[in-house]
Amino acid sequence: MERGRLRIYLGAAPGVGKTYAMLKEGQRLRAQGADVVIGFVEPHGRRPTAQLAEGLEAVPRHTLTHRGAAFTEMDLDAVLARRPQVALVDELAHSNVPGSRNAKRWQDVEELLDAGVDVVSTLNVQHLESLNDVVEQITGVAQRETLPDEVARRADQLELVDLPPEVVRRRMVHGEIYPADRIEAALTHYFRVGNLTALRELALLWLADRVEEGLQHYRTEHGIAAPWETRERILVGLTGGPEGATVIRRAARITARTPGSELLALHVAPGDGLAGAGPAGLRDQRALVESLGGSYHQTTGDDIAAALLQFAEAENVTQIVLGASRRGRLSAALRAGVGRRTIRGSGPIDVHIVTHEQAVGSPSLRLPHPSRGTGPLRFWSALAGAAVLLPLLTLALTALRGTLVLGADLVIYLLAIVAVALIGGLLPALLAALVAGLLSDYFFTAPVHSFGIERTEEIVALAAFLTTAALVGTAAGTAARRTHQALRATTEARALTRLATAMMHGQDLPTLLEQVRENFGLAAVSLLERDRAREHAAGPRWYVVASAGERPPERPYEADVTSPIDDDLTLTGRGRSLSADDQRVLTACAAQLGMAHLHGRLARHAATTDTLAAVERTRATLLVTAGRDLRGPLRGAERTLRRLRDLYAPHPQTPDGNAAGPSATHPETRQLLNTALASVHRAAQLVTDLDDLSRLHAGALDLYLRPVDLNDVLAAALDNLGPGGHDITLHLPEVLPDVVADAAVLTRVLTTLTADALRHSPPGQPPTLTARTLPHHLAVRITDGAEPDTDSPSQPRADGLPLRLARDLTEAMAGTLKPSVTGPAFSVTVTFPTSARRTRGADRRSPEGPP
Repeated sequence: MERGRLRIYLGAAPGVGKTYAMLKEGQRLRAQGADVVIGFVEPHGRRPTAQLAEGLEAVPRHTLTHRGAAFTEMDLDAVLARRPQVALVDELAHSNVPGSRNAKRWQDVEELLDAGVDVVSTLNVQHLESLNDVVEQITGVAQRETLPDEVARRADQLELVDLPPEVVRRRMVHGEIYPADRIEAALTHYFRVGNLTALRELALLWLADRVEEGLQHYRTEHGIAAPWETRERILVGLTGGPEGATVIRRAARITARTPGSELLALHVAPGDGLAGAGPAGLRDQRALVESLGGSYHQTTGDDIAAALLQFAEAENVTQIVLGASRRGRLSAALRAGVGRRTIRGSGPIDVHIVTHEQAVGSPSLRLPHPSRGTGPLRFWSALAGAAVLLPLLTLALTALRGTLVLGADLVIYLLAIVAVALIGGLLPALLAALVAGLLSDYFFTAPVHSFGIERTEEIVALAAFLTTAALVGTAAGTAARRTHQALRATTEARALTRLATAMMHGQDLPTLLEQVRENFGLAAVSLLERDRAREHAAGPRWYVVASAGERPPERPYEADVTSPIDDDLTLTGRGRSLSADDQRVLTACAAQLGMAHLHGRLARHAATTDTLAAVERTRATLLVTAGRDLRGPLRGAERTLRRLRDLYAPHPQTPDGNAAGPSATHPETRQLLNTALASVHRAAQLVTDLDDLSRLHAGALDLYLRPVDLNDVLAAALDNLGPGGHDITLHLPEVLPDVVADAAVLTRVLTTLTADALRHSPPGQPPTLTARTLPHHLAVRITDGAEPDTDSPSQPRADGLPLRLARDLTEAMAGTLKPSVTGPAFSVTVTFPTSARRTRGADRRSPEGPP
């Protein structure tokens, strides 16, 4: 069965008209005779959208119940049973209600496509997984519903529904997007002009990249290697030399004169790793390229011109800018320079050669470097060279047979064998030596044209020749292997050094990943992290921390190359398989990237911690200032209320038997004054508590820890509570060990906790204080006499100021405070370490009842 086609209307923000465009397309297809149904459309109360849906058959939705509420979703089975030609499905990134057939609506759409049904859908750019964090940074709103980019990339058609930000805001003001009660908040937050402009640019750039991918895919499918000038791409080749700045600026001027063009810079590092530009020069040139709006790239290759052209074809480059050669005339005559070789192989690509002050060069001759490894290409090249060179030498020496002796012939053959050994190593040299020995015996030793040897000195000469050839071949082969290993190690060290240097200079993860991609010749790389919080039975969930290249892997199983860093972090790559040596280097690079990721996370955490610390310091300063400013007025109010209460105190009776003074005319005034005085006293105590809490957090509260008799502390705490403090039921053991604490602070803690318990206990139900001896500790539990209120959970009370102050003071003395709901009442348990110095007996109070 042929798979259906997917068409997506992409929008930068809600309200740009995606659903309207989808319904309009459905009406157009219906008018052409297509069988079109509405699988799911959400008009959001917009009348024009609802009117456009009229006349289109709608498949009834499926109703689901979740947490006591009813929700409607697209009935996938009903749409499949209906089997239309085209189905309209709104909001592709929507998450289905739990209990649905699929977790995501795009999964429903995949089933429709597999069944041969064409689907027209809608999508907002903020729901794309790769742009989710960018959108959150721009708008400050985290999008919970996301769609894998690969789903959108596989769409057969992508169409942007675009409106200017001013038009979108005008539609919002007219009530065409959100209800009236949400308009003002939306305009001042998500739908600001800056946000809409940034989202619009994101949508345009993402869609432009998809168009570019489609073009590259088409050229690959049809075998089109020549660049298409859909957009000018100017590539500047960098050597790291002093002419780099001149060439870069010339390429930038060419780019500036061509609207819509793109500037790229490429440095080709030699594949052997020995010769190369200085890192300082390349670093400066890279900074210059990026400051001019270009992008810097690096690759490796033995043939610089071939690597340059290969990169140009891959990136669809239309123009190449190179600096004039610095080589002398003799060097240029012996071998064409990079510029000439690039021009010969460029084809339709224009090549600009920019002159500069360093273009003269010195007339020095640089000989070719000896073999840097004996791979298959060099092996067969050496054998082919020996097969051609030895017969030619034999012909030449045969013509000179009467002039040269056997020793001279063997020396000439030995020079050829040394050349073969330098190119191909030991085995080609041994084969060439054997053939050269046979040729010398057959053509130049008596009897001629036979393999017999008459003279002893000729036998010795041939034996010495073969031995020397074997030794030279062995030495050359060993040197070639060692040189290849050294070059490999140098290349690996250079790659790791470049990565470490970039990390030290604070380069971000995408830049580091771009270096890794270029070093290993991969199409794309990505750093993936496992999301432990969102794992499910179907398998682990991964998200992209950072990436480089086109279409980076989003899951480990999508990659051609993987290098796990730890259980939760993996470096992945796409493009080609790596050798064992390359994989080993990639593992080292992955470890450095893991360190960079961890360092970035720690830096962000440190910045957050510093911000929180600054906020905490500001809060503490404000509390201290407020406490200092409030303490005076509260004391004045307390003194005034005391004087008023004394004025309204009962006076001696007059001779007629009536009480004298104001209380005779205002019997409730004294009670009101007592209530006001208690409230002011409590406010003053709260200010004192806040001051003590700030001092404690600032480390300015001095503590004197020593063995303390709990009986004395309890007596002082009950006295501090006043007359009402005796309405407490005590359960104390006969012997109480001393606790290690500050006596004054411990008294403050118990006073605060018992006062809070009294305040929450109704009359007739006094709170209970129970002391219990534990190994090396003493626990004191204070329980309210009231039942907990189901409408007011205990958590707010546990976080209240009295309990928080008591907890902080207790923990400062190495104790613990734990609030809990035990049975029908709220309780607080305070535990302190005991002293082994001595124990004291409890006073002779009743174990139950007031003291």
